[in-house]
Amino acid sequence: MESIGSGLAAVETHEHRADVYLSRPEKRNAMNEALMRDLTSAFEQVSENEDVRAITLLGEGPVFCAGMDLHMMRQRVEADSDINRDVFPALLDAIETARQPVVAGIKAAAPAGAFELTLPCDFRVIGNEATYGVIEVKLGTFPHGGATQRLPRLVGLSKAKELVLTGEFIDPEEARDCGLVHEVCAPEDVDERAKAFADRLCENAPLGLRNAKQALNSALETPLEHGLEYERALGRELDDTEDYREGFEARIEDREPTFRGE
Repeated sequence: MESIGSGLAAVETHEHRADVYLSRPEKRNAMNEALMRDLTSAFEQVSENEDVRAITLLGEGPVFCAGMDLHMMRQRVEADSDINRDVFPALLDAIETARQPVVAGIKAAAPAGAFELTLPCDFRVIGNEATYGVIEVKLGTFPHGGATQRLPRLVGLSKAKELVLTGEFIDPEEARDCGLVHEVCAPEDVDERAKAFADRLCENAPLGLRNAKQALNSALETPLEHGLEYERALGRELDDTEDYREGFEARIEDREPTFRGE
């Protein structure tokens, strides 16, 4: 496992999968400024790795993430800070714009800022006892790390309003039923289930994964006519690739394809 920056994030690679860890287990992976900067660097690093086809976002130790570091947040209130203005948004953007699909493994807890940390991920696997939700309205503010914009795109406006305005945690099973998470499993299985799902993604053509993610991410931002044009353009980029030819040859020959990202 390779430590990143100040050592509060780490990356471990397994063939075509990269596991990115929040690495502050003694503080339940609560996010301070150094951790967020390290995590941003980790995602920027793995996103540019041509061998990586899928990424997991995991917490080292028994807890995914306890949210923002409370001591840091108290200091932020008392001083002009760029944590919410620059550092946290940069981290979320790095996750969202990673070229590979990202699978979050949510063990034990992901409240408030940790909940928002999972929203830019493409898939979320959660433990069946996890504490998950945005509670900021109970703290005198509201979630403004992206939840009011990303959450409605995942669960619809009405459900997003319910979660944000009540400040109540959502039951993991309900989170799956409303499309917020992909899978619910036993707490001890979260990391392995997230890795297993990422490995399934890694079996597919990396260029196809990359362009499909781009097209899907633009779907709710773009008028249909422009979206279809963008989709076709991304598809044409792959017409002359070796992977496209390999995929069809493998299907005709009834064998597993060997994709090279070329």
